[in-house]
Amino acid sequence: MKVTVVGTGYVGLVSGACLAEVGNDVLCLDVDPAKIRILKEGGIPIFEPGLLEMVRRNVAAGRLRFTTDVAESVAHGTIQFIAVGTPPDEDGSADLQYVTAAARAIGRHMDEYKVIVDKSTVPVGTADKVRTAVGDELAKRGLRGDFSVVSNPEFLKEGAAVDDFMRPDRIVVGADEARAIELMRALYAPFQRNHERLIIMDVRSAELTKYAANAMLATRISFMNELANLAEKLGADIEMVRQGIGSDPRIGYHFLYPGCGYGGSCFPKDVQALQRTARLDAGIELKVLNAVEEANDEQKRVLTRKVKARFGDDLSGRRFAIWGLAFKPNTDDMREAPSRQLIADLFAAGAVVSAYDPVAMHEAQRIFAGETRLNFTENPLDALDGADALIIVTEWKEFRSPDFAVVKERLKQALIFDGRNLYEPKLPRSFGIEYHAIGRL
Repeated sequence: MKVTVVGTGYVGLVSGACLAEVGNDVLCLDVDPAKIRILKEGGIPIFEPGLLEMVRRNVAAGRLRFTTDVAESVAHGTIQFIAVGTPPDEDGSADLQYVTAAARAIGRHMDEYKVIVDKSTVPVGTADKVRTAVGDELAKRGLRGDFSVVSNPEFLKEGAAVDDFMRPDRIVVGADEARAIELMRALYAPFQRNHERLIIMDVRSAELTKYAANAMLATRISFMNELANLAEKLGADIEMVRQGIGSDPRIGYHFLYPGCGYGGSCFPKDVQALQRTARLDAGIELKVLNAVEEANDEQKRVLTRKVKARFGDDLSGRRFAIWGLAFKPNTDDMREAPSRQLIADLFAAGAVVSAYDPVAMHEAQRIFAGETRLNFTENPLDALDGADALIIVTEWKEFRSPDFAVVKERLKQALIFDGRNLYEPKLPRSFGIEYHAIGRL
């Protein structure tokens, strides 16, 4: 099948590469010439395990191409995926200007039937806006046009996106027209050979499903973080509690790990967008999600509170080592990352920071450009030299089994604040290291 993907960001590039991997003829469009230049030169503008190899393999096979030419991209694909960014607006709503711009571009150039697929995370009612935008552009050309608008939300986890796309647990398609549904069935047939994973529903239900999924996962995280804080006050161990409730099949173990808050491009933005949709479009208040967001904002300062409880509010003259800058492992994404709040808090209290992350340091250098109180090291142990404590913010695998004797030797004070509960507390303590985790005894 001939497929066009508008946008070569996280969702667009993964989708385009994976669709090409199963034999489709995919053309990816981006209006940013720098991104297209990187892709044509054999690189990728984001970090995602397995993606670079897949992109290069399909480019070499002729199944995956990149362009900045809008007319070429519209002419290419019967199926036109819109996978552009929907950043949060000032009021928390999803900014749809790039989605509607992509839709208008399709309407300006299309001359045959198209299935226009909203792949970006968009609020309920966006398909109507896309349909109107395309229709307006066709009307300007004196055409009625023949097209369908479909909602096909992505459920990709950063760090595991390629595997998620290739082996999906569900494929949600919101569509009202039989022709579009059959084309989407054909497109996704290679991804569900073992059993049916396609869930067909109306467009608005599909749009809401994406927000509902992320809001539910965010709720579980904030709930466990609040329980962890309570466990500390009551002298309970949140890890024992997690095992006790996770063993209930109605609850399960997923997203029950307490920590220093969630971040990234999805959960914070989508929770806010769903709250605004409920408030302004439906006239109701989502009280649970209000609490989820408030709890997460507080949890991003849990490490700051622990550090100040140990050293006092004035951290002048103190140096802290930070392991992990990305909001989660296997990505370089620092959007809404807890590390950003922690570093800002440490600076405000007078401290300096040495930081290490396997892949996100270039992004941190961009974010903190010119900041002399922050330096980066080439390996995690070098960050420890002269530090009053180690603070773990991201659960990268390489942090899971450190040589605690060396960690103790390199630190100025043998002290760890673990924002991801990587270790059984008795292990670092057996080396004489003072250890503070989240809700652990």
